[in-house]
Amino acid sequence: MTTAIHVRGLTKRYGDVRAIDGLDLEIRQGEVFAILGPNGAGKSTTVEILEGYRKRDSGEVRVLGVDPQKATREWRAKLGIVLQTANDAAELTVRETIRHFAGYYPASGDPDEVIAKVGLTEKADVRIRKLSGGQRRRVDVALGVIGNPELVFLDEPTTGFDPEARRQFWDLIKGLAAEGTTIVLTTHYLDEAEALAGRVAVIAQGRIVAEGDPATLGGRAAAKARVSWLDGVIETDTPTETVLELAARFDGEIPGLAVTRPTLEDIYLTLIEAPRV
Repeated sequence: MTTAIHVRGLTKRYGDVRAIDGLDLEIRQGEVFAILGPNGAGKSTTVEILEGYRKRDSGEVRVLGVDPQKATREWRAKLGIVLQTANDAAELTVRETIRHFAGYYPASGDPDEVIAKVGLTEKADVRIRKLSGGQRRRVDVALGVIGNPELVFLDEPTTGFDPEARRQFWDLIKGLAAEGTTIVLTTHYLDEAEALAGRVAVIAQGRIVAEGDPATLGGRAAAKARVSWLDGVIETDTPTETVLELAARFDGEIPGLAVTRPTLEDIYLTLIEAPRV
């Protein structure tokens, strides 16, 4: 697959603070890639450099084949950016807002088609101030994709959403990905990363400490299983054998039986707490 983002040896300092410390990253065209990490880990700085809004100190960066520090208007038109917070024109309707922003791009999508894509056709003539939080977020995404971008950056897209709104939003993102749009997602919700991303990277102290499929990240798939029951718990590489032994001990039904492996959150917390070498 073609590379959408290529980063080697990226560094950025703020005084004596190393915000990014030799970061390497490769994101393929058409994939959904999640960047995870605690506050202050370097996520926002990294994404801002990729978007062309912040200069790096050193390293090689190519986004859609271009160095963001030398970006042209044509290159910027290929990007869609959905910030964590956005200031919208509250008195405009959804349709007026999308049509207005469509005029900024050389090859924008049809406003009504984009409104339908984000599920706001019934709200097209409603003023922005009258929309719910989830509906406003859909407007943000519509503004991010109205220019027919090849690459979309989503920054904490579902912060403050209720569970139903979050899952509706996930369906929207999956739809964009199915059309071949490359999506870079930053989020603090581990279940969101697992539901949407084909690959994830965990940043801690300015470096990527793990990268891969959410199901196998940090050795997750090979980690010991935890077999627990009413009176005890065992961590084992052979959970089936353990369950059979317990079944024999209890002569059938095992009280309170549960077999689990580490969640993505378990692995993530271990990764960000590991000391840097």
